Amino acid sequence: MPGTVLLLAASPAGRSCLVDAASVLPILAAVAPDVLSGTDTANVVELADPLEPQAVLTRLRAAATAPGPLTIFLTGQLQLDRRQRLPHLALARTTPATVRYTGFPWHWIREELRLRTPGSTAVVVDLHTDAETWQHLAGRPLTVGPGALLYGRVAPPPPRRAVASPTYMKSVATILRSGHRPPLAHLHQQALTRSTGEDPEAARRDMVLTIDPTQPTPHARPTPPAQPPMHPVPGFQPAPHPPVPVPVSVPASVPAPASPMAPPPSPTPPPSDPHAEITAAVESGRHAEAAELAGRQEQDALRVHGPGADEVVHWMEVRADLAMFAGDAELSCRIWLAVADVRLAAGQEPGAPGVEAAVDRAHHQWGRIDDSARARELGPALADLRLRVPGRRQGALDDVQRHLSRLQAQV
Repeated sequence: MPGTVLLLAASPAGRSCLVDAASVLPILAAVAPDVLSGTDTANVVELADPLEPQAVLTRLRAAATAPGPLTIFLTGQLQLDRRQRLPHLALARTTPATVRYTGFPWHWIREELRLRTPGSTAVVVDLHTDAETWQHLAGRPLTVGPGALLYGRVAPPPPRRAVASPTYMKSVATILRSGHRPPLAHLHQQALTRSTGEDPEAARRDMVLTIDPTQPTPHARPTPPAQPPMHPVPGFQPAPHPPVPVPVSVPASVPAPASPMAPPPSPTPPPSDPHAEITAAVESGRHAEAAELAGRQEQDALRVHGPGADEVVHWMEVRADLAMFAGDAELSCRIWLAVADVRLAAGQEPGAPGVEAAVDRAHHQWGRIDDSARARELGPALADLRLRVPGRRQGALDDVQRHLSRLQAQV
């Protein structure tokens, strides 16, 4: 099965620029697609200094929904928005004052990758930060969603008026230009060794990102006391300190002898992964089966956790995505509207990422409904939500009202 590769390099223009992100693209683009992907064939998509968050989201979503392995090579800089203090990938028009509207929210990456089969997605990053974001990340390491591999480094701000070079990603690209792609864990270590050879201070300064669910333990590096702490990421949850092994004495026991006539016990089958089953069904075109599986998971979560629980909302969102994949824009819109209502009823702020994402996706799917009567039916509910949740796109409410007026004029 062919793979997909997304090459994304982004940094602001002018004085806000901390890293020359685009300088790595010619080196990465010179690598054969199959080497970039680690598959026999691959489709490569390149984004150099994109201007609009929605353009990045469109390309990321297309890559995330493509079958087969996905590898993302991401170079750029992170900044916090001043309102919610969430990390964003700074784009060409981003300034410290406009991050919320012109940057690409990091949590959108997690959102788009969350339904992919565990182990099928790898994200390799070389990121630079300003001082505020660096301190923020010291206690909140980046993640890219369950089941996705993450390798790379995050660097603190360069000296004043200097623009840093993405030495880690250039090392990755140089190694791959040899025509051989080692396992990602080995590629990561080789790139770190090569890039820190060019900048010895980086070995003690940078945060090293290693999330690999396929490995029994993450890579770790001690933190120098003079710098903000680097936190290894065990599994998927951030931890304030690396785990310390504690010796435990266990009394020896002698197993009872097995009866020579007794058959050997049957091995316990491993628990099934509903996300993997749903993804497999979607990839093979069995959309109804995927929706049924997700519906059963939602009902189970409802019985166990009750209405409005995070587990229930998660499976509602899965069903909304599945309706989109099946081409049922009306159903997808209805479910996203319900998700937004549930999140708001649970006390989440209108500007919370989950609320904004639900309303944005309902809006997007509403615009794809072919049946005018169905679209007219859902329009007022969407307009009401847009009054409470304007989102990041300027003029979103006006867009709903104009489209609804056109639909009502058709009656």
